[in-house]
Amino acid sequence: MKEETRQKDFIEAEPETEKDTFEMGRDTLETEKDSLEREQLARRKEMLAKLVRDPAYVPMKAKEIAALLNIPREQRGELEQVLEAMVEEGSLALSKRGRYARPEIFSVTGIFSGHPKGFGFVTVEGMEQDVFIPAEKTAGAMHGDTVRLVVQQHQRGPRAEGSIIKILEHANREIVGYYQKSKNFGFVVPDNPKLGRDLFIPQGKDMGAVTGHKVAARITDYGTAAKNPEGEITEILGHVNDPGTDILSIIRAYGLPEEFPEEVMAQAARMPERLSEEVSLEEAYPGRLDLRSLPTVTIDGEDAKDLDDAVTLSKEGDIYHLGVHIADVTHYVQEGSPLDAEAFKRGTSVYLVDRVIPMLPHRLSNGICSLNAGEDRLALSCLMDIDQRGVVVGHQIAETVICVDRRMTYTAVNAILTNPEAKERKTYEELVPLFEQMLELSLLIRKRRGARGAVNFDFPESKIILDEKGRAVSIKPYERNCATRLIEDFMLTANETVAEDYYWQQLPFLYRTHENPDPDKMKQLITFLHNFGYSIKSQQGEVHPKEIQKLLDKAEGTTEEALISRLTLRSMKQAKYTTACSGHFGLAAKYYCHFTSPIRRYPDLQIHRIIKENLHGGLSEKRIGHYQHLLPQVAVQTSTLERRADEAERETDKLKKCEYMSRFIGEEFDGVISGVTSWGFYVELPNTVEGMVRINQLTDDYYVFDEQAFQLIGEMSRKTYKLGQRIKVVVTGTDRFLKTIDFRPVAMLGEES
Repeated sequence: MKEETRQKDFIEAEPETEKDTFEMGRDTLETEKDSLEREQLARRKEMLAKLVRDPAYVPMKAKEIAALLNIPREQRGELEQVLEAMVEEGSLALSKRGRYARPEIFSVTGIFSGHPKGFGFVTVEGMEQDVFIPAEKTAGAMHGDTVRLVVQQHQRGPRAEGSIIKILEHANREIVGYYQKSKNFGFVVPDNPKLGRDLFIPQGKDMGAVTGHKVAARITDYGTAAKNPEGEITEILGHVNDPGTDILSIIRAYGLPEEFPEEVMAQAARMPERLSEEVSLEEAYPGRLDLRSLPTVTIDGEDAKDLDDAVTLSKEGDIYHLGVHIADVTHYVQEGSPLDAEAFKRGTSVYLVDRVIPMLPHRLSNGICSLNAGEDRLALSCLMDIDQRGVVVGHQIAETVICVDRRMTYTAVNAILTNPEAKERKTYEELVPLFEQMLELSLLIRKRRGARGAVNFDFPESKIILDEKGRAVSIKPYERNCATRLIEDFMLTANETVAEDYYWQQLPFLYRTHENPDPDKMKQLITFLHNFGYSIKSQQGEVHPKEIQKLLDKAEGTTEEALISRLTLRSMKQAKYTTACSGHFGLAAKYYCHFTSPIRRYPDLQIHRIIKENLHGGLSEKRIGHYQHLLPQVAVQTSTLERRADEAERETDKLKKCEYMSRFIGEEFDGVISGVTSWGFYVELPNTVEGMVRINQLTDDYYVFDEQAFQLIGEMSRKTYKLGQRIKVVVTGTDRFLKTIDFRPVAMLGEES
């Protein structure tokens, strides 16, 4: 029986008709034909590769190559197909003028930015847009790597597309992430999703870590496009559920410095706790203006400990005499000292949810450099005369000695200025006229700044409250008030005054610049705003800041005000530090710098040093040359470190917001759609928490992304989800590793649930 079955199977496998026999023969012929074509294609590729490798070869167009190789006109189409295939696989490069050559001939260098899905973008200096790199053409590059790439025009759109041909410098020496252990090996899943690839940990290189540990691991082999990088664990930070491990992981992942080096702490320890009392002020600090008799206040947040700015104000006739007094940090932090080198390395203080990573040791930032009440302190002061139009009609920059009379808070000053019955008016009775005069001047300054078109982004921020174990228990709005605006107005005025002074002196300086927005992003913003019924006047995407402020004024007091402010801010370029004074778009200012926070920002410290050196007799040619050489490096590094600090602060906020919302899974919230993509849309809640509704959660219809209007449209119902729509959502889940929050729509507000 078994033999009969086998025989039957064999017979059924044979062709039953002449047609079947013909079909099998044809398949065989086609297979042989495909094989011959592949061999022929390989020979042609090898011939072309040999040609372009010849030292005498110069980049040529397809018709020039055809003529050189004596290829008949009727076969040139085949040649072009081979050339296109070689460009696609990266063995040839095509220039913008249609010439073919080895990839390295047309290569450029840039910084690779990875994406969790494997693809990425390369930022190339001089190119307006980043170059898109498909996942299969990254050559194993990781986020932050310096790479060499060949750029081609993307056939499916205007964005340039490229292939990475060499990794020039690896940006990541260490990876921080979540450890997953298998029987004979393990993997570190990076906290930074942009790295995109897990790190393989061989047996015996894990320091005894187990699944669930957060670890730091050193990369020992960067791998290839087909092979994961390999490394060894150097430190176990703690279990993922241990208090504080989450923030510590972010600190390590961003390479934020935790401890100060011994030589820095030793120098800080030698700093005095107060000004010298052994000799007179004139002997100890010759040449300084003594302003200790002026009524002087600091106005800061309740938690602030590093107080680097104080203000004085008086009025004679129609002229206000405003003094902005900034801690003279450079008196204690000399150029080239260990303190200075470490401050430059850090660039800025970093303000995380549960801690501050300071630029300077606490002995300076909270001690001798902090303008503490009742203590004589050295300052660098900008003394300004301001008329009734809010215009600075005269100024002096001088080294001074001050003594703060009162350490005020934004809350107390706001109460004094907005509530006639506030108890603070009695507590600070002698200072009430001073604060009222400050408000008077502040309004004049702001009116003038508004008239020239400065943009005022005044949306509420949030403050995340943690318990003793570091868990998020509350998110409270941190709204600006008239006291915060008052201090902001005075600091902006001082920054502009100092910048203009040194611009006209034509001395090397460090400016804070903000370029005009990218026209394409402005066009996108205009499209966004049509969904809200707003518009902005523009000419080919060019917008004056005054038009943006008009938009924000129209949106003031509406439910979408905060959202429109954020969308508008995201459409602008990031401000940065430069040696050229090219203006500040957002402030509509020709001259601007950062002068007012040398305790927490290195650029402020740097320009204080230049100002003081200039005040002491001017800069020699040698010192001018020194600063001309030094400042470009300072501008680049401090701008980069500012970005790092911003990203780390955002990541800790996202982490804690995610942790907080995990308590509300299954609960409903009202929100506003804050972003729309092809894979879903984002919803922002009133407490500033943002989560996502994924497109697979929209089960009532098949939704298509309208790229022009930035909305999702149901094919059958024509129901839309677009920016600015109010919506009720339910929290369906949170992911503490990806720091994401998932929502599902309940109903558009105004519809029945």
